[in-house]
Formats: sequence, structure tokens, C-alpha cells
Amino acid sequence: MNPGGANPGGVNPGGVNPGGVKRARAAAGRALAKATGQALGPYQSAVVRIGFAGTWLFFLLREFPNRRELYGPDGPWSWGLAERLIASNRSFTVLLWSDSTPWFELVYAVSVLASLLLMLGWRTRATSVLFMVGVLSLQNRSVFMGDGGDNVIHLMAIYLVLTRCAQVWSLDARRAARRGSASAGAGGPVLWGVLGAVFAYGAVTGRFGYGWLAAFAALWVVAALWWTVERYDRDGEGRAVLDVLANVLHNAGMLVITAEVCLIYATAGWYKIQGSRWQDGTALYYPLGLDYFTPWPGLSALLASSGVMVMLLSYGTVAVQVAFPFTLFNRRIKNVLLGVMMVEHAGIAVVLGLPFFSLAMIAADAVFLPTGFLLWLGAKAAALRLRRASDEPAADAEPAPVPAASALP
Repeated sequence: MNPGGANPGGVNPGGVNPGGVKRARAAAGRALAKATGQALGPYQSAVVRIGFAGTWLFFLLREFPNRRELYGPDGPWSWGLAERLIASNRSFTVLLWSDSTPWFELVYAVSVLASLLLMLGWRTRATSVLFMVGVLSLQNRSVFMGDGGDNVIHLMAIYLVLTRCAQVWSLDARRAARRGSASAGAGGPVLWGVLGAVFAYGAVTGRFGYGWLAAFAALWVVAALWWTVERYDRDGEGRAVLDVLANVLHNAGMLVITAEVCLIYATAGWYKIQGSRWQDGTALYYPLGLDYFTPWPGLSALLASSGVMVMLLSYGTVAVQVAFPFTLFNRRIKNVLLGVMMVEHAGIAVVLGLPFFSLAMIAADAVFLPTGFLLWLGAKAAALRLRRASDEPAADAEPAPVPAASALP
């Protein structure tokens, strides 16, 4: 009996553990501070930026002779059909602002330039918007010309606008380091002024839907605020608030990208399980016999002739895709499966002749690459660049004099 109501045994009748509550609050506070205080995954976001911008750039350059048949006025999907489809699904494309050939050529050229600049990381806040406009405009103009890789680029072009993907491995990062600032890539008033004029024209003429008009207006206003703060209040509270908002948007964008990749693999794997050809292990055999997917007929015939190899590759593809989202909780297993998937996509590029699909998926997989590996890769690339620079003597340099024998050690 305890007349004084004391609890000498440390028992908590209400079932509440004050120590556990404090630890939970502290952990939540640390997580919130980390999510708002820094942009997470700077190297992963840089690799995703370089990967998707480079993939789209190489695709546009490869298809440059066929651009008018794919997305332009000479294509089977006419301007009138595209206009009717866009009117029903409210997709975004500036190619329907005019059916003239010069307008198409201008949009295609700007798309190529935006892809190059985004890959290099020049004024990324502006070029990421231009990159998104180019991707959406071309793909929505001819919706039947794409494949799974184009769908991934379509989504990632939107998500990259939210990220601070030029913190490392970019021209913006180099310029910021030279001037001693932690921010770069906002773009000057001239660039954003031109973009604002284009968006204003689209708004006045009714070319935008309300959703896209609000999105572009918000981007322009945020860019104007950022430029104003950078110019007049770089070390003040306004800059701190904008940094917090930018970090939150970046981390949310990276979270969406990782979730999107997991969703792609999970749905692809579970849909394959429901197919009878994947269940009996013969699914890979059929594309190896199609002329469209056999750039190397001898190699395709060699693989198709081995029933064991076809079965192992078919079952292995399903197993890796279904299991990958569940391996994110174990770093070692995740890294192993990540390497397997990248090798698999490289094999698809070679065997089935789908290089741009494979590049898009490898770029999406790069969001899960370990930071240590990316740092090691960057260090190797920098060392190789320095070695090549040191091995190339100046054109006007005179050969070094040979020291005398007495001067040698």
C-alpha cells in the first residue's frame, strides 16, 4: 500500500513514456531542420539533371533529319488532329500556337539549346523551365511517337523544375564558388523578361489552360523575387526564407522522383507477373525475333537459341523489378540490385536497340546511387581531366633544357 500516492517502481499508469515522447519530438525536430536547412542529395540530383538533359539532347540530335516527320508539319499526326486532342485532354504544347514551319523550327532549336544548357548547368532555374517546355511541347504534339523512356523524361522534366539540381557539377556551381555565394542559377532579368513576355502572350491569347497559366505565373514571380533578394538583400531574412522554401521544394521533388521510380518498377514487375509469357519464362524470346528489335541479328539469334538463358533473363527481370522497392531499407542489397538493373538496361540498349529508353531508365536509377560512389566517380573524372591537361604541352612552349651531368642527383 502506498498512502502518499508515490510511484516508487517507476510505473506510469497512464501508459505515457515521457522519455520516449521527448526523443520522438527531438527526432522530428532534427528531421524538420534537415529538410528545411539543406537541399538533400545534391550529387544525385546533379546526375539526374545531366542524365535526362543529355538523353533528350542526344535524341533530338539523332532525330534532327526526321524532326518534321516526328513532331512537325510533315508528320502523319496532323496539326488539326493534335489540336482536337489537346482541346480534349488540356495538355500543354506551344507547337499548337502556330502551324507554320518557322515556328516549329524555332521551338525545336530552343529545345536543343535548353537541353544542352541544362546538362551543363547554366542558369538552371530558367533552363529547367525551358527544358520542360520543350519536352512537353514536342511530346504532346505527337503523342504516338514515344515509348516508355519518353514517358519517364516527360515526368522528370516537370520534377526537375522543383529541384536545386545545379549545386554541384555545373557551371552555376562554379560561378557561385568564384563569387563566394551559396546560390546560383537564378538567371538574369533579360532571360526571365523574355520568358515572361512569351508567357504573357500565351495568357492574353488564351493559349494556356488555367492550371498551366497559374504554374508559369508562380515560377515567374518566384524567379523575380529571388533575383530581387539576390540583388538587394543577399544576407537578410528574405534570402533565408527563400532558401528554406527552395530546400523544401527540392526535397519534395527528390522524394517524388524516388517514389516515381519505385512505382515504375513495381507496376512493371506486377503486370509482368500476370502475363502468361512471363509466367512460363518465354517472354524475352518473342522480341528477339522481331526485326524492329534486332539491330544485331546474330546476337539476338544466339540468345534466342538458348532456352535456359531466355528463361533466366525473363524470370530475373521480373524478380528484380518486383523486389527493388522493398530493398530500399537495406543499403547493400539495394546497391547490388541497382547495379543489376543498370547492366540490364545497358543490355536492352545493345540487344533490343533501345538506347534512349535505356539511358532514360539509367538516369532515373541514378537517384539511388550512393553519395560515396558519386564522390569517387567525380574525383576520378577530375583526376583524369587534370592528367590530360598536364600531358598536353603548350603549343608555343620551348622544350625544357637537359640538365648537366653534375646537376643530376
